[in-house]
Amino acid sequence: MSARDLLKPATREEARLLDELDPARLPRHIAIIMDGNGRWAQRRHLPRVAGHRAGVHAARTVIETCARLKIPALTLYAFSVENWRRPKAEVDFLMRLLREYLRKELPVIHRNNIRLLVIGRPQQLPREVREDVAMAMRTTAANTGMQLVVALNYGGRTELVDAFNAILDHVRHNGMDTFRVDEQTIAQHLYTAGLPDPDLLIRTSGEMRVSNFLLWQIAYAEIYVTDTLWPDFNRARLLEALVDFQKRERRYGGLSPSEPREFSEQALVGRRTRG
Repeated sequence: MSARDLLKPATREEARLLDELDPARLPRHIAIIMDGNGRWAQRRHLPRVAGHRAGVHAARTVIETCARLKIPALTLYAFSVENWRRPKAEVDFLMRLLREYLRKELPVIHRNNIRLLVIGRPQQLPREVREDVAMAMRTTAANTGMQLVVALNYGGRTELVDAFNAILDHVRHNGMDTFRVDEQTIAQHLYTAGLPDPDLLIRTSGEMRVSNFLLWQIAYAEIYVTDTLWPDFNRARLLEALVDFQKRERRYGGLSPSEPREFSEQALVGRRTRG
């Protein structure tokens, strides 16, 4: 099977990128920091809200493309715990835009067998948003296709705090005096429990930081940063990121196959002596 069997190219550039792509080596989980809506609008002398609305179109394209490529999981960083610091009018618009997106796109998401999961601290969201989110997750709960994870009122540090508190609650509830915590214990209490860790983290707009996003889960993720602003991140730009991912060698702390596997202390001493 080729990538073209999964996705029909709309342009010559997409066709070229699909021909380079091996569908057997796609990431199991892609995480995206969707950045640049405001700058996109500013460059066009438009209000920031126009950038956010254009960003919704980009999200729709990425979700559809990942689903067709049979990517098991896609996580989108939609609203961080720090985003509450933005002007109230902008935050209110983002909440309305989220509700509008859920109502309009939910039938499409459900029809494409996509399961929706929202992670973060939903209790701090407006009641109407919480209700729409809960309804969307209930509607898609039995779907078996791609897992679409939306990080909403999310922070990587708050996720870890919530995980540690959940572990402490478990210990107290079971009357334990001691409890040994390991990596598996923490992973089981994260918002993303049961999902594979991201293989690929994509950040748009060229910013070289992870912005408090999935701090535990991206420990071994390949990071791809593009100068493309989020509203301009189309299908070709996603395919470009996937091609780049497949050209990388994931070592997890090990050696490259091209590197010597033997370690010789004598050879090391010899090099020092010659130096």
